[in-house]
Amino acid sequence: MANRHLSRSIVLQTLFELDFEDKLSGSDSVVEEVLVRNVKEFAPGMGDFSFMKQLLETVLKKRDELDEIIEKAAPEWPVDKISVVDRNILRLGLSELLFSDRNEVPAKVAINEAIELGKTFGGENSGRFVNGVLGAVYKEIGEPGKDEVSKKKKSDIPFEKMPIERLGGAVVYARDGEEVYLALVHDVFGHWTLSKGHVEESEELKEGIKRVVLEEIGLEVSVGDELGRNEYVATQPEKGKIRKQVVYHLCESKFVEIELADKGGLDDAKWFKLTNILDLNFYDDMLPIVTKAINILVKKDE
Repeated sequence: MANRHLSRSIVLQTLFELDFEDKLSGSDSVVEEVLVRNVKEFAPGMGDFSFMKQLLETVLKKRDELDEIIEKAAPEWPVDKISVVDRNILRLGLSELLFSDRNEVPAKVAINEAIELGKTFGGENSGRFVNGVLGAVYKEIGEPGKDEVSKKKKSDIPFEKMPIERLGGAVVYARDGEEVYLALVHDVFGHWTLSKGHVEESEELKEGIKRVVLEEIGLEVSVGDELGRNEYVATQPEKGKIRKQVVYHLCESKFVEIELADKGGLDDAKWFKLTNILDLNFYDDMLPIVTKAINILVKKDE
């Protein structure tokens, strides 16, 4: 069960890709090809493939029924007007809420997992939106498991005892004449974000950031001011839950072509003019980092 959250994330990624490319009604071979590729990219060695396959098959088989339920629970939001990420989180969450074995996936677990997917991969209001829709359906079906007392699993590791992974991230900028540009990467869930990666324990942070940026987007940088830090919990097949601590720095590069590495989770990388940055779709925890970088760069030009 330790890998179920990661499994749901991979199923969501698969649904997103199929929906985005209009392949939700594709053949079984097409669907399985996308799922297998995502497992290899995001969770090599994952042993819970049968859970992912069954969950994906249920969502696709029941899609029309699930979409009708979504429209009844949120009549002001036609399914085709809901973002690709949010509507597939709803499909996935409703599938577990309505069609899973409740001994294996209690109703509250199905709802909470969907909310977490919304917070992680959706927009600013996705978690609340998912909670509202699934909560409405939960009440309609009689609130199963409402009075059950949840028990903490013995295998759960307290936050303070989770292993920690160091990561370095960068807001990369360059100047071209009088214009200032930022280099951003785009993930498969539709967000523009910052280049980041693992820093070895023996590696000095700034050197690690230089290496990460070069490997991920092919830019040589000089590392400047620290912009901020964030921390989140992730699940890895081998280690279970780990705390990922990211330190972001402002980094300068030459204005040259970006070369995105072939790695799971990212599908594009571009330079953007500084004046256009805040119109992009960022994760909430990235906005303070990017905003601080913009303020520093604007002051430098005054």
